[in-house]
Amino acid sequence: MINIKENEKLSVLNHSCAHLLAQAVKHLYPEAKFWVGPVISEGFYYDMDLGSVTLKEEDLEKIEKEMKKISKDGKRIVRHELSREEALEMFHDDPYKIDLIENMPEDEVISCYTQGDFTDLCRGPHVESVKECKHFKLLKVAGAYYKGDSKNKMLQRVYGICFEKENDLEEYLNLLEEAKKRDHKKLGKELGLFMISEYGPGFPFWLPNGMTLRRVLEDFWYQEHEKEGYLFVKTPMILNRDLWELSGHWANYKENMYTTTIDDTEFAIKPMNCPGGMLVYKHDLHSYRDLPIRCGELGLVHRHEASGALNGLFRVRCFTQDDAHIFMREDQMEEEIIKLIAFIDRIYSIFKLPYTIELSTRPEEKYIGDIETWNKAEEILENACHKAGKDCKINPGDGAFYGPKLDFHVTDSLGREWQCGTIQLDMQLPERFDLTYVDKDGEKKRPIMLHRVIFGSVERFIGILIEHFAGAFPLWLAPVEVNIIPVNLEYHEEYTRSLESWLRGQNIRVTADYRNEKLSYKMRESVVKKIPVTVIVGQKEVDNETISYREFGSEETTTVTKDEFLNYLKSRIESKK
Repeated sequence: MINIKENEKLSVLNHSCAHLLAQAVKHLYPEAKFWVGPVISEGFYYDMDLGSVTLKEEDLEKIEKEMKKISKDGKRIVRHELSREEALEMFHDDPYKIDLIENMPEDEVISCYTQGDFTDLCRGPHVESVKECKHFKLLKVAGAYYKGDSKNKMLQRVYGICFEKENDLEEYLNLLEEAKKRDHKKLGKELGLFMISEYGPGFPFWLPNGMTLRRVLEDFWYQEHEKEGYLFVKTPMILNRDLWELSGHWANYKENMYTTTIDDTEFAIKPMNCPGGMLVYKHDLHSYRDLPIRCGELGLVHRHEASGALNGLFRVRCFTQDDAHIFMREDQMEEEIIKLIAFIDRIYSIFKLPYTIELSTRPEEKYIGDIETWNKAEEILENACHKAGKDCKINPGDGAFYGPKLDFHVTDSLGREWQCGTIQLDMQLPERFDLTYVDKDGEKKRPIMLHRVIFGSVERFIGILIEHFAGAFPLWLAPVEVNIIPVNLEYHEEYTRSLESWLRGQNIRVTADYRNEKLSYKMRESVVKKIPVTVIVGQKEVDNETISYREFGSEETTTVTKDEFLNYLKSRIESKK
């Protein structure tokens, strides 16, 4: 899917369409007042206060009709510059615009844009005329707190998107329909993967099929990391407040942490695995010959997320980070980052997930350490990325508070981007935790540290995979690899049971359907469950001791010997195709 924010023409068009939306709403609801209407990667939205009126999805059609009427009228969009006094007078009855004006820098030029009978405070730019905003669609309405603060009033947010050409809009809407079919919450329920209970909002429950999928993914993670020379640890979930003060999390991240008191001492449930990883490193003495030490942990972390932000597996309050902390000498930094980029590249290619890389630099305010160290760290990451044969886009101010990072954005089968992997170069926490190693001259030196994840979190990555594969997982990853269906239980059950037992003994995840239902019904059920391989057992198979099977998505039936079938399964599983 296209990123509207990254396309200058579409960005201007969508922002102009946000004003068209506001004008239409003002016509229909004269008491309406407006906060902000920015462009986002998926189009635009406008936050509005409609007083006692609560918009429903069905109201969007009425607003669209008014927008089309205004667009057809074709008024020009005209920019005006205002003094602060003129702006305050113009919007004197709108507290939201007054707040915007009063919080503008003294030297900022204040401007507004007028289209017909509607004027809105805005920096711009805009298209020439409302006539250009004609291929649009309002997508949904949601609640949004004023200024994003839950202590403030709840406003109504209307989302929409606009394109230059009608066929571009139609193509995008078709993709949205396909995305709805692939929604991981919908498929998660249908395929028995996970559930969310009202007793634990944001805390997913893994059902049998989902637990199998998760276990296979985690086993794969361990196997691939063993190939790369990683060691594995497990650190406690609850640790003393003193540790979080030492790490800097208490000062910089406390609002997202769950805390508790044990024996009159304050503790926190870990929101990150890093401080525990520091303590593991400090447990032993290290020589320069030991480095790099690559230490992996599938660590369960908890973070407080606003209830309105929770979304299936994509935004949860507890999740497992596929963390690794790499401790190294300064002369090993570039080589280690290049190796890590190649490792991440290999993992994503297995899942057919192309990606782009962003270099996220020092935050403007909340950061630790001196600027010179930050600049050096950013330069090392950028150089390593280029030497690995990869481009990286600069994402200013979005680094972690302890260091810059490379963020990996994967693209799924619908063209949507997801930020998953990250490599964070940390030249701060080793100092705070007094981490050392003994160099060849016998002196103690400070190691450099990399934080990194590849999946990002196991939960979210599974959510992405559900939608990427539309629930039809490749054979090696599927919760059930083979489903066996006997045509007639009276004559074919015994051979079916022998096949089921034999395949299970070969470590194939297999089920068999012994229900007294028609073959066509059971075949359809197997397709609905998106099982990769369905075996049909009839009299011919019993007599010849053969196996007839169909692959998911195919109507073709193939008959082979048992050994040939096993080789076919093993080959597909091992190749991960």
